[in-house]
Amino acid sequence: MAEWFSNDEFWARFEDYMFTPARLEAARAEVDRFLALFDVQPPAAILDLGCGPGRHTLEFARRRFKVTGVDRTRRYLDKARAVADAEGLAIELVESDMRSFVLPDSFDAAINFFTAFGYFDDPTDDLKAMRNLHTSLKSGGRLLIDVAGKEIIAARYQPRGFERRGDTIVLEERRVFDGWKRLESKWTMIRGTERYESSVILRLYSGAELESLLLQAGFAQVELYGRLSGAPYDQNAERLIAVARK
Repeated sequence: MAEWFSNDEFWARFEDYMFTPARLEAARAEVDRFLALFDVQPPAAILDLGCGPGRHTLEFARRRFKVTGVDRTRRYLDKARAVADAEGLAIELVESDMRSFVLPDSFDAAINFFTAFGYFDDPTDDLKAMRNLHTSLKSGGRLLIDVAGKEIIAARYQPRGFERRGDTIVLEERRVFDGWKRLESKWTMIRGTERYESSVILRLYSGAELESLLLQAGFAQVELYGRLSGAPYDQNAERLIAVARK
């Protein structure tokens, strides 16, 4: 059975839903906060793993970092490349699965933003991806992962919801299974007479579980935050941010 994220139609149909103008614009402030946490300066080499349409890849390139964006969706890479060409930005874009992408000792820092992790059916694939990241970082290099933490999802859980954007409505029906290890979200897009359905399945990580995974992958130190501002990962957390040092 094909993995849900290998469906290119899903990424095309829901692109505008996931990457709204506001979310694209937010990349600037997110990179500001990332740089405050990591204190890296250009021309440091940065890996954006699961880069999507390149919102962070492009922003790092605008600030003269040497940046590599990796994603499995060619449509998104083509969009990032078109923007880079139009702006005269030098970026490297690679079409690859994070389970196979690895460049030993190549990057000063790496990011994995916007819940671009936890997609795989086999949890050992998550470990493989983290080991690849560890290998790809230079000694002392750091990784930032941004996901929806299990604790946050549990506190705010609703079995269904919807959003309306212009003439489009997206319904979400959610189901927790495998003893809170995984979450399935059935997305239904309705636009006029058009209707499209697909499911997103995520492996859920608590702060402790994500920290344990990163340590198992070889990272020497892991710190957890509840926001990119560096706030603690506690009952007020908005996201699960893990910062790991090689």
